[in-house]
Amino acid sequence: MVALLAVIGAGCTGTTDDQTYVVGIDGSYVPFSYIDKDGNAQGFDVDSMRWIAEKKGINVKFEAVEWSAIIPTLQAGKIDMVYAGMSITPERLEKVNFSNPYWTVNQDVAARKDSNVTIEDVRAGKVVLGAQSGCTGAHWIEENVVGEGLMPKENLKLYVDTQAAVSDLEIGRIDAVMYDDVSLREIIEGKPLKIIGSVQTQEQEQFGVAIRKDDTALLEFMNEALAELQADPYWEELKEKYNLK
Repeated sequence: MVALLAVIGAGCTGTTDDQTYVVGIDGSYVPFSYIDKDGNAQGFDVDSMRWIAEKKGINVKFEAVEWSAIIPTLQAGKIDMVYAGMSITPERLEKVNFSNPYWTVNQDVAARKDSNVTIEDVRAGKVVLGAQSGCTGAHWIEENVVGEGLMPKENLKLYVDTQAAVSDLEIGRIDAVMYDDVSLREIIEGKPLKIIGSVQTQEQEQFGVAIRKDDTALLEFMNEALAELQADPYWEELKEKYNLK
């Protein structure tokens, strides 16, 4: 293990002396990763990485990166990994490696409570639809709704984060928003909005930790660490803390 850590440390964005790993996150992806009102990184994935760091004797720091730029930022060596509810997709696998999956997710669609919009309307491209740029939901809409000629390209509104899309949904600028199920339900809680259905964007959409192609030692390290985390009682405590079922 000492030898493995030494190899990993040599590839760190941080210094090799303190073995600090820069973990890229989405700053507004509740409950997996987000920046709180005091500027601190929080969330299920953040706490998971903190547990790994403590158990494995490494240092980590978290850096919020705009989602559409997070893989280029990883490839450029400015961060060491992306641990922020990133779905494993064929397109992303061409650019980075992923750890073993640690979570499964679907895409939910929200509309206003007083709206008659249905999930069938969304699939048929009959709405003005919002999504976070660079996310699985946006890619699915581009390929399966806009790409199939069911909806004009200008009816897909892309946002830097889903909170902004939900704000536009509330005031009627768009008809619906698509996003990851757990997070979307949390974002719309207490708002005059409702979930109207879900879309399975691939056979099984799963989250993994993204790592540069050449960082094979770090990939091995994270796979081992995730297995240890999921076997520890703390994993269930985390799920309970963040209301993840």
